[in-house]
Order: sequence, then C-alpha cells, then structure tokens
Amino acid sequence: MNPFRTGAGCARRIFLSTACLPLAVLVALAVPRAVAQSASASKSPVTVFVYDRTRMDAWQWFAAPPYANSYAYVQTLQRLGMSQHLHRWDWELELSQPSVLDAPDNAVSPVTAQGQLGLGGTYYASNGNNSYPAAAFLKQGFARFDGEGKNLRVGRFEFFDGEETKPKNPALAWLQSSRTSNRLISNFGFTNAQRSFDGLDGQLQLGSWNVTAMAARSDQGVFNMNGNPELNVDVQYLALTHPEAREHVLWRAFAIGYHDGRTGIAKTDNRPLPVRSAEHTNIRVGTYGGNLTAAIPAGPGQFDFLFWGAVQNGRWGSQDHRAGATALEGGYRFGKQAAAPWLRGGWFRSTGDNNAADGTHNTFFQLLPTPRLYARLPFYNLMNSTDEFVQVMEKPVKRLAFRSDLHWLQLTSGKDLWYAGGGAFDNKVFGFSAHPANGHTSLASVADISADWQTTKNVNVNFYYAYSQGKSVVAAIYPSDRNMQFGYVEFVYHWSSAPAGKK
Repeated sequence: MNPFRTGAGCARRIFLSTACLPLAVLVALAVPRAVAQSASASKSPVTVFVYDRTRMDAWQWFAAPPYANSYAYVQTLQRLGMSQHLHRWDWELELSQPSVLDAPDNAVSPVTAQGQLGLGGTYYASNGNNSYPAAAFLKQGFARFDGEGKNLRVGRFEFFDGEETKPKNPALAWLQSSRTSNRLISNFGFTNAQRSFDGLDGQLQLGSWNVTAMAARSDQGVFNMNGNPELNVDVQYLALTHPEAREHVLWRAFAIGYHDGRTGIAKTDNRPLPVRSAEHTNIRVGTYGGNLTAAIPAGPGQFDFLFWGAVQNGRWGSQDHRAGATALEGGYRFGKQAAAPWLRGGWFRSTGDNNAADGTHNTFFQLLPTPRLYARLPFYNLMNSTDEFVQVMEKPVKRLAFRSDLHWLQLTSGKDLWYAGGGAFDNKVFGFSAHPANGHTSLASVADISADWQTTKNVNVNFYYAYSQGKSVVAAIYPSDRNMQFGYVEFVYHWSSAPAGKK
C-alpha cells in the first residue's frame, strides 16, 4: 500500500466547548476594558493577528498486520487573536480552531505491545474514535503589567522553558530555541490542538541577569481537539539566565516543580499493569538543572558548544523517584554568514529503570515538553533513551533552509520501556505511551531531511521526510516489518496588522 495516499471524503464537524473555563481567563477577559479606562491618555490601536497551518501527513508505521500501518490524513489549525498595549499594560485574546481530517480508524492495534500505529491512530483514539475531530476554544487570554525591567502576566498563556531571553547572536539564538528550550515545559507546538497554561508568570531584569518565574495549571489539548478544560496537572518554574562575553555565551539555572493529581489514570512505567492500575497516588517530581551554550568565533567561522543537564527527585506515586539526563553537543559553522553550512553532532542520555520491584522509579520524566524538537521522527522521546547524532544545516538563499539529521538510538535500560509522547493532555490517558523493551536496548537508526521555504512575507512551505530502520527493540514487537517512513508537506500563513518590527 502506498503510504503517501491522500485521504478522501474529508468533512468537518466543528463544536465549541466552554466547559471548565478558568477564573483566571474570565479575569483576563474583563481586564482590557478596565485597563483602557485607566490609560485613556496613552491609547494604542488593537493589533489583529491570524495564523493558519495546514499539514498533510503520511505514515508507514512498523508493520502490525492486519491493522493499517500505511495511511495519510490532514491537519488544519487556525489561530485568530487580538492584542493591545496601553501604557504599562497589555492584553491578548486568542481563539484556536484545530481539525483533523480522515484520521485512520484502523491504526490502533488491540495487541497491547503494538498500541497506536503512528500519530494518526493517536488522534483517532484521543477524540472518541472519531476520524474527523474538530473544536474551537480559547487558546490564550491574559493581561500583563509591563514595567521597566519587570513584568507580570495572569490568565491563559503559552509557556516555553529556556526562552527567557532573546540573544542577539543568531547562532546562540538558534541553539537556545532549538537545542536547549522546550525540553521540559512547552506548548507541544507540533500537535494540532497544542497546549496552554492557566496561571501567572513574571520576569525581573537586573542588569544582564534575568529571573523568570511561573506557576500554572496545564490545559487539555495536544491530541485532544478540545483544549478548553484544565487538567489536575500543575507546574512551578524558576530560572536564572545570564549572557556572558559579548553574547557569545549564555547560561541558565532552573528548578521545576511538577504535580499530577489525576489519580484515576494508570501511570506509564515498567511495573505490571495490575500494580499500576491499583495505585491512586499523586506524582510529585522536582527537576533541577541548567545549561551552558556558546558560539565562539574561530577562523573563518565559529564553534558552538552546548551542555544541558538535569536531576530529579520526588515521589512517583507510591515509589521514590530518582532520575537524571545529560546532553552534550558541539559544531562548527563554516563562515560568519547565516547562510554558511553548519555541521553539528551530539550525545544525549537519560536514566532508565532497571528494577520494577525495588520501590524506586529511575526513569527520567520529561514533564510537559515539545518532544519533536529533539525527536523529529516522533516515535520516541527523551525518556530512558540514549541518542548519538550528527546534523548538517544549510541556507543557500535567505528564504530557504535545509537540514538533515542522522540518529543512532538506544534505550538506556532494556528492563524499562520504549517511551513516546509529550505529557498529559486529557483526563482519560496518562499522556506518555510505551512499548516493552523485552530486554533489548538497540532501538533504531533514523535519517531525515527537511526544507523550510518562506515563499512570501506571510507564507511558508515546509517539507519533511524521515526513514527509520528498527533494531532489536522494534523487531521484537513488529516482526513483519521493522522499518518506518514518515513525511509531511505543510503550508503556513501568518498575518498581523501591527506595523513592521512590532508585535
């Protein structure tokens, strides 16, 4: 079967859900009028912005006959919003309308070890076994006080760990946005419904030092098209960030508190299902770490270096939790221009659990990330994983960028699981899926290529293709065909009424 066939008979069923609208969002809805009344002397126009993303996905998952491993579907995402700056205040309201068209109804295997056969099966199962799920909901609604060197925001918003500053050095900015941030807290932007948070956050700028804090509750969304309700999952974040040496070096220290009170859901770990199903105890995990990134001129180009690390403690239900992860990366850009070829390589390792019965959970827990930044072929994540990779990037012209990666993937512990996913997204499932390792550690090798083309000021066309050769872990679960293909073509339109150079 051709894995890149197009879906037929695509129709939409759009519904609007207003359940569980948080108090913080109701406050944010009322604030713009109050702010406008108190700042009549400094009125500014309302900015309207539009974002539209249409993506055509094609999968050839590891074979699990007689269930479909080859299929295609379409995702559409519209985000429409408005914002305004009023003296030292600003506000923003944004609606989101995600849809999935022709999600496969036969890409979920009843064989527990095989599970959902790609993200098409995940979308189908996460929306009440619906091939055409759609919804509309409040994506963001907040008010923010913006003083000199300090700000405070309250309401519903998106949050990205590690993006507290905006480096002027282009290489450092790319390393921050693509290789250190979003590892633990993010909006899961690759998915159609994405993720928001209800709460508050703020920043304090002390010279070149930046202090960022956030406390919020995660909202539903991601694979579930209704992103309106809150989940009983909350996070607290504190980070200290500082640039050094003419912005060639940037470092950050952070601490994160995570709590999952969804006690009726079986946790995803390597204990037997009856044990996990009988446990109804909260997860409370503390994560402490930091990162150092550098882009240093050297000869005709520049070297880059990255270190990221974190340790965790706390309670995994009835178990103690002890885990950690480390990333080391480096590269060289052959020239000082943004278009110069850039060759990089790296190594990542996170802990796994070697004993399901010892009362201690040692699997590194990725919290609420955007996993695809670090797993571009989305069939794994950063839990119980070891990743050695090389990547090359090229920008032959200003509006066209190419990238290709090679990854050699292993599980850190063959007594643990092969994990995938990006965290809690509704009240029916845990949010991370897993397959048994069966004592094996060799997972897969992956080769991919992408092209991102900014065709006009407001339109981008993006292409991605990946091929994975499964190893012993995959072969034990999918003996018929251990190889995978995934690709998509994506069209993005974005427009804002704000003058050029302003949000």
